[in-house]
Amino acid sequence: MAVEDRLIYLISKVFHKLMTNLQKAFSEAGVEVTPVQAMLLFYLQKKDGSSLTEISSGLMLENPTVTGLIDRLEKLGYVKRVDDPDDRRVYLIFLTEKGNKVANEALPVVKKLNEQMKEGHSKNEIESFKKVLMGAFNKF
Repeated sequence: MAVEDRLIYLISKVFHKLMTNLQKAFSEAGVEVTPVQAMLLFYLQKKDGSSLTEISSGLMLENPTVTGLIDRLEKLGYVKRVDDPDDRRVYLIFLTEKGNKVANEALPVVKKLNEQMKEGHSKNEIESFKKVLMGAFNKF
C-alpha cells in the first residue's frame, strides 16, 4: 500500500507536524501557551463561564485532559474557577484578563498558519479537503 493511501498515517503525521510548527510559531511570537491550551482559551472567549463538561464536549477532549489543562492555565493566571451557583458539584471556568490577552496574541499566529496551509490550493480543493475531514470526523 502506497503511503498516500494510508490516510490514518498521513493524518497523524500532518497533525504532529502542524502542532510542532504551531508551537514553534507561538514561541517565536512570544505566546506562552501550547496549541491545546490556546484552543481552550479560544473556546472560553466564545463561551466564558462554561463547565468542565461543556468544555470537554466543545473541544472533543476527555474530562481528565481538560482538567489538567485548566489546572495548568489556572496556575498561569489565564483562567479561574468559580462555583456554579446552581449546582455546588460543578465549577465554571472563566477567562481572566491575562488569559484573554494571551488568546488574542495566539489568534493571529493560528490564522497565519491556517492561511499558509491553504496556499497553493484552489477554493474547490480546500472545500473538498474540508468535506473529507468532516466526513472522517463524523464517522468516528
